[in-house]
Amino acid sequence: MFGTGLLKGLGVTLKHALETFDDDRESVPDRYRGSLELGNNRRVIQQPIDQEGLLTIQYPEEKRLLPERFRYIPMLIWDSEKDEDRCTACGICAKVCPPQCIWIVRDSDENGKPLTRASEFYIDAAVCMSCSFCVEFCPFDAIKMNHDYELAVYDRYPQLVYDMAELTVPLEYYAALWPTQFEEEETRRREEEEKKRRQDEEKAARLAAKQAEAAVKQADAPAAPKRSAAELQQLARERAAQRQAQSADGGGSDDDDAAAKKARMEELKRKAQERARQRKLESGE
Repeated sequence: MFGTGLLKGLGVTLKHALETFDDDRESVPDRYRGSLELGNNRRVIQQPIDQEGLLTIQYPEEKRLLPERFRYIPMLIWDSEKDEDRCTACGICAKVCPPQCIWIVRDSDENGKPLTRASEFYIDAAVCMSCSFCVEFCPFDAIKMNHDYELAVYDRYPQLVYDMAELTVPLEYYAALWPTQFEEEETRRREEEEKKRRQDEEKAARLAAKQAEAAVKQADAPAAPKRSAAELQQLARERAAQRQAQSADGGGSDDDDAAAKKARMEELKRKAQERARQRKLESGE
């Protein structure tokens, strides 16, 4: 029947429209069930999974409970255990950033030698597209995505250009925002450290075994007999006389060696000519 699809589409639209008013019905659970009270009539709303329809959040008195994978502006991690920034100013995040909103200045010592840390780090929040490419490509887990989205200001410069002091947060803050991801990273880091420790122990054990084996061989080796100065002089004279005799007898041997070499070269040339003739016969030339 003509128009059936149109009627079905209108029915789906009407169904979704009516579901937005489910909160006003007595049969639907209270919209504030499971919400977190913040005081001063402020609360964080968490919509029940089994509840259909949409909820209108009365912002800013009411706020949605953000999921862990929510991302907004990047943040820099301060490692509280090592008391240092994780950022090494490698510049990978600035290279992979699609809108090019990251600027990094590498720090240097008094002699001008570059150091593996950043002296300045800037992010233009007005340009950032929250793609998290910088997080994915950072090899040191030094940059993560923050959940703070309330960044409204009147002027872009300098309010929306965040420097290193504004971007840096402690490791505990990141662990609270991303508990699952943080635990996975810590587990992987512990496994890598344990693997490296085992490799170092195995390397040290192999080195110790080689040193012990060399010491045993050196202890079991017979001591070389010591010779007196007269014996060494006599041995040197005998070797010199032997060399002179070999040089005297080898006067005619050079000609014999040259003749043998010439004969061998002639034989090789003959074999090469025979192989060339055989290839011609096989090819039919």
